[in-house]
Amino acid sequence: MTNFLVSRTFGVLIVLLIKSFVIFVLIGLMPGDPIDLLMSANPNMQPEDVSKLRAIYGVDEPILSRYWNWLVNALHGDFGYSRIQHRPVLEVVIPALGNTIILTGTAFIISTLIAIALGTTAAIHRGKWIDRFVSLIAFLGISVPGFWLGLVFIYIFAVKFGLLPPGGMPRSDQTYPAIAYLILPCLTLVLIEIGGLTRYARSAMIEVLGQDHIRTARAKGLSKHRIIWLHALRNAMIPIMTIIALGFGHLLSGATLIETMFGWRGMGRLIYESIMGNDYNLALVCLLFTTTMVLLGSLIADISYSLLDPRIRIDGEQR
Repeated sequence: MTNFLVSRTFGVLIVLLIKSFVIFVLIGLMPGDPIDLLMSANPNMQPEDVSKLRAIYGVDEPILSRYWNWLVNALHGDFGYSRIQHRPVLEVVIPALGNTIILTGTAFIISTLIAIALGTTAAIHRGKWIDRFVSLIAFLGISVPGFWLGLVFIYIFAVKFGLLPPGGMPRSDQTYPAIAYLILPCLTLVLIEIGGLTRYARSAMIEVLGQDHIRTARAKGLSKHRIIWLHALRNAMIPIMTIIALGFGHLLSGATLIETMFGWRGMGRLIYESIMGNDYNLALVCLLFTTTMVLLGSLIADISYSLLDPRIRIDGEQR
């Protein structure tokens, strides 16, 4: 276990290093820079002022030199200042990360539990009307665009009936309860994620239900619920965990659009605003944080394999 964690930690650091370089270069190649934006906002700015500002921001240096300076400062805990927020980057990112964890974490748990329950139910009643109904729900979840679904929810629940706020974050002078601001974006993310995972859960359960050890358990007279939830589902969860880990990354990417649409002050909205505002430091750190969360999800999935099946060892050997 220790060797595995050390090797995976080293791999995570390598991935973050490579991605930080790629993101830094891509952002640096974007047209315009913070000084161009300042010049457009102040036409009376003198050329010598522009030169001084370029030197202060470091945009007059080669991009490799700028990346090296950023990396050295980041290793010392200094990730720079946000140009659009006028605060240190970490002071902006940490609250946004907490908001994203609240939204995506809630949607992730709900969608996973519902998808596993629906997929298991469809596999048990394979070929019957329940199976066809669940497959229809999964197909709709895969096919419907998230932005369209969010707009429909805003129109129905906020504009038409006024039951929920159309977006934003909880405030001290709010009209609705604090949890009401979470319902619509969370519901949208759940319906986006639930379709694919339901289909994978159904396929995995159908495959496990046809294996020899399940037939043996039935021959021994074990109850149906014990066979399904204790023997079949545990074995089916091994491939499902891989999809869950990948789905967590997909959920984070989908949250960018949903957070922007509903005005949720999370990482997704922060990434959008930082890129649109050419805030290099903020965009880079936000993208690295989301990458780290995806890698941690993959690590948790690998560890869960050993917990679900004692024969599997995460160091690559087999007991």
